[in-house]
Amino acid sequence: MSTASSPLSLPALPSFSLDGRRALVTGAGRGIGAAAAAALAQAGAMVTLAARSEDELQAVAAAIEERGGRATVLPLDVTDAGAVHARLAQGEPFDILVNSAGTNRPALLADTADEDIDAVTALNLKATLYVTREVSRRMIAAGRAGSIVTVSSQMGHVGGPRRTLYCATKHAVEGMTKALAWELGPQGIRVNTLCPTFIETAMTADMFGDPCFREFVTSRIALGRLGQLSDIMGAVVFLASDASAMVTGSALMVDGGWTAV
Repeated sequence: MSTASSPLSLPALPSFSLDGRRALVTGAGRGIGAAAAAALAQAGAMVTLAARSEDELQAVAAAIEERGGRATVLPLDVTDAGAVHARLAQGEPFDILVNSAGTNRPALLADTADEDIDAVTALNLKATLYVTREVSRRMIAAGRAGSIVTVSSQMGHVGGPRRTLYCATKHAVEGMTKALAWELGPQGIRVNTLCPTFIETAMTADMFGDPCFREFVTSRIALGRLGQLSDIMGAVVFLASDASAMVTGSALMVDGGWTAV
């Protein structure tokens, strides 16, 4: 007499849902930051949008709410350490941080002015340290696990013409992420970077209007096209959610294969 075998026990799919979680996104008034905020909100998070321009933040918040998401605005100069501390020391701690504020001033290093070095370093590196320091302090004090995601770049792993200053800051962010993953791992706080290739946005339209530059870029992307804001959104949700529960100290390449050579 045969007996039925027991059904195979398969593992459950980890959740991509961010229901009940609070997220802070810097640089959220436009571009990648706005797309990241929209993605987190669509996944269920209550999103706080931070940037210097309140008008831009209000527009993004309204668009998120129109889609059924939840968003609040936080006008903030993230390069001001005192302001970052004062504003982020209040209220309930965040579960998710996306550092998306950043800038670039392409030039040969020999032609790069001191003010450009100061400005790019202040926003790409120092502001990331300021915000991450404050958010992680609050997570630790509350005994709250979480996810910290910094928008780095493919240029955090390679070099490129007229990108010496930018690469310096993004390589530094990659080093910060690896070290901080070890600092915060015991508290259950994960730290990763998201590394896009060139993304087609309203802000990059003029740059890609140059056929020679567009060809230069697309010829180095294995998929043969520029990145789109939608390409960033799933990656952000993955790194913020329990679906990446064993991922820390890592760089998620969203570069179409640029760094694969």
